[in-house]
Amino acid sequence: MADELNLTSLKPAQSRKDRKRVGRGIGSGKGRYSGRGIKGQKSRAGSHKMRAGFEGGQMPIYMRLGKQRGATSKDAMPIGPFRTSTAPVNVGALDRFEDGAEVTPESLVEVGLLKNTKTDVKLLGNGDLKKKLIVRVHAISATAREKVEQAGGTVSLLKEPKPKKKKKHGKAKPAAAAPAREAEAEETSAKEAPEAPEAASEAAGQAEEQAPEDE
Repeated sequence: MADELNLTSLKPAQSRKDRKRVGRGIGSGKGRYSGRGIKGQKSRAGSHKMRAGFEGGQMPIYMRLGKQRGATSKDAMPIGPFRTSTAPVNVGALDRFEDGAEVTPESLVEVGLLKNTKTDVKLLGNGDLKKKLIVRVHAISATAREKVEQAGGTVSLLKEPKPKKKKKHGKAKPAAAAPAREAEAEETSAKEAPEAPEAASEAAGQAEEQAPEDE
């Protein structure tokens, strides 16, 4: 028969092991510094909770490096400061709609192709479409538009596409500048040509005047 349970016979179900109390002196079993080394930032509390890229208060390297144009410019989507993104939907996924149905962001959410209508929808051309649908999305690729129209459907955009900016190249010199310069050069040469005989006759007259005086 088991011993009677009383306060003197109580004991835990399994043996307990006291946790090691660090930082309590040399006799604690962890030494003088408890595995933290000697001083420094890493020996302080909270030293392992620094944010990514923190360099001890100095100017971090991502701010010291030069900034380059490209993916972070305001025209680069969706990485720029005016971040926008689109939810892609392929044409092949529209076969779950009935023939003649209207495809909108709300209907795409109901069918399960989108999570919500917070982001714009862009229809892409991957897959085949054999149903006549009325598609109303924010953007569409040329291939997707062609496939929808070949199936007899129509496409209307909920947002007007932005006009593409033309790249500015160096200013080209006008082509008429070269012929104009050639014409000016010809005029100046023509003006200077008659002056040569006059100068020669004046020199001959001076020589004749000086000849009798020498005799």
